[in-house]
Amino acid sequence: MSRLILSILLLCLSADLLAQQTPYENLDSLKKEILELRADVDQIQLNLKTSQNKFKRGIAIATIGYSVTIAGGLMLGRKNDELGKGLLIAGGATGVTGTILMVDAFRHLTKKRPK
Repeated sequence: MSRLILSILLLCLSADLLAQQTPYENLDSLKKEILELRADVDQIQLNLKTSQNKFKRGIAIATIGYSVTIAGGLMLGRKNDELGKGLLIAGGATGVTGTILMVDAFRHLTKKRPK
């Protein structure tokens, strides 16, 4: 009877010890998944930084362009009328270019990393 109890006790202990061990395959797949997630996060941060720089550049160019447009509009009807017309056209084109750069900055947010 004592041998039976001892063998059942050893069987239960060995089953508990074996259940606590994790196979190396699971650890390797977990490490691989962590590395892939880290690479994804790095790519997202790179995309955000690129988008931020392009967006700020677009804001600066659009602000300068529309300021030149306003200055050109203020010059119309005065003795520098021709200069005002030129500033209106140049400022408008510069402002539109800056706006396009701002819109284009959002394209980098959806860019996937190469696999």
